[in-house]
Amino acid sequence: MPDVVVVGAGMVGAACAEALSAAGVRVLVLDRGAPAGGTTAAGEGNVLVSDKEPGPELDLAIASRREWPAVLDRLPEQVADVEWEDKGGLVVATTDPAPLEKFAATQRDAGVDAQLITPADAFELEPLLTRKVTTAVYYPDDAQVQPVLATTALLAAVRARGGEVRSGVTVRSVLRSAEGRVIGVETDAETIPCTAVVNACGPWAGAFGTAAGAPIEVLPRRGMILVTAPLPESVRHKVYDADYVGAVGSGDADLQTSTVVESTKAGTILIGSSRERIGFDDTIRVRVLRELAAKAVGLFPFLGAVPVMRAYGGFRPYAPDHLPVIGPDPRVPGLWHATGHEGAGIGLAASTGRLLTELFIGLRPHVDQEPFRVDRPAVVGTGESS
Repeated sequence: MPDVVVVGAGMVGAACAEALSAAGVRVLVLDRGAPAGGTTAAGEGNVLVSDKEPGPELDLAIASRREWPAVLDRLPEQVADVEWEDKGGLVVATTDPAPLEKFAATQRDAGVDAQLITPADAFELEPLLTRKVTTAVYYPDDAQVQPVLATTALLAAVRARGGEVRSGVTVRSVLRSAEGRVIGVETDAETIPCTAVVNACGPWAGAFGTAAGAPIEVLPRRGMILVTAPLPESVRHKVYDADYVGAVGSGDADLQTSTVVESTKAGTILIGSSRERIGFDDTIRVRVLRELAAKAVGLFPFLGAVPVMRAYGGFRPYAPDHLPVIGPDPRVPGLWHATGHEGAGIGLAASTGRLLTELFIGLRPHVDQEPFRVDRPAVVGTGESS
């Protein structure tokens, strides 16, 4: 019998399962689809400290960036290549430089290595960048990982320690004792006894929380990405316009796009990003793709002559106060949540797994858990997600 059933085999669920298993906890991971087949597969693999304002999420991002190397070192040797790149990030302004310079200063005060550089320095880092740049900030700690490879590697580590991963299994409900404590899960195939359940269902975490008797306010936020044909080396870092930070932190339901451009090891260029709260509508909207393409060409003019190979999108788990939901649910003893990371789940996964494990086995948390509590008003308030 497993100690913990993790529901959701995306990056965050896999990171929680890996950290728990590394601490000696018996883990079973269940997913109604394939591992890494949902939000994780629709991401860019960013591990960023550059895009967050000072506060709890930035603290978690800094801790997670430090934690990722330790997680990678624990992976089985045969799956250790997850295309980790310490590529660094470059944020540029093409209009008034003051807001970006002020933002970088606040980040430096919070412990981020945010290096203000001149446009000439930016062109040295990215020779094909538009000459309209007025100022830039270089973030050497920004990194990238291939999200599907990383997730499957984390799950392989769980298996190597005696845990189990099952795909194509839908969890229908959480079973509780007469006192209300978790005693198992009911799937579409069987009943599985356990002492704890982790809700790592990403954008579907709100629905799962409702089914478990503990509704939480987690909503889907749609994002789109363009992928170019493979190219020789042309974009060396993750590069984005300064307005990306505002889009990340916005709660606006309407469409927002901002310029993000980065390469992959396969030679393709990923172009984003968009944010739109439209429920689980997965319609491809041409106007969104046009906005992404036009803004990318504005940042890197050479892209105007580069063919787009495909476009893809996904739903990101959004909490109204823009903070992840990590920890035990006081309404249902034995129910835990790890969700609400929106587009930052890949980068925040390492510390999310560690934090949940520390709380589960009674260790002192390496970051303050209070801002991510399940029972905060933004998460257990209106019930809109149900």
